[in-house]
Amino acid sequence: MIRTILIETDFSLESLILLKKILKEKDHTEKDTRYNILLVSGYDTGDSIRDLLFNTKSTVLNKIRNREFCNAYGIIKNKYPSLVGKIVCDVFTGSFQRTFENYLAAQNVDEAYYSTSLKNKNTKGKFDLSSFIKKAKHIPVREIIVENKEYMPEKGKLAEIFVEV
Repeated sequence: MIRTILIETDFSLESLILLKKILKEKDHTEKDTRYNILLVSGYDTGDSIRDLLFNTKSTVLNKIRNREFCNAYGIIKNKYPSLVGKIVCDVFTGSFQRTFENYLAAQNVDEAYYSTSLKNKNTKGKFDLSSFIKKAKHIPVREIIVENKEYMPEKGKLAEIFVEV
């Protein structure tokens, strides 16, 4: 069976710790299920005519997501090949809960996860999706607590994803 999981992200390496925790938990509990992972951040497109006409989803993602993030989720996907079908990065640009509910339905999301400990949510036009996720009506929603260690030599580098959670 294939299920879709939505995970709120800020496209930082720290946010992939959330993905690692979820996959580690799923690996122990559900052996016969594959997951399509949807890493989503809120993005304010603004109201500039030029931005609305010429910004595509790929240009927005290239602006707010760095290369280390892409490499890191590829490594995590390769660590759980029997569990992960595909990982897709996306942005939600709506302003209303009803729009978010339609987004969830269109993406066939079965469950959603968020963390209030992500720090970089409100930079580069991104906004916090957790308020939308908390109010989602037709899917199970869970908050995952991510412990931010004060000192970690790997902080902000690709090696950060190899730290055990």
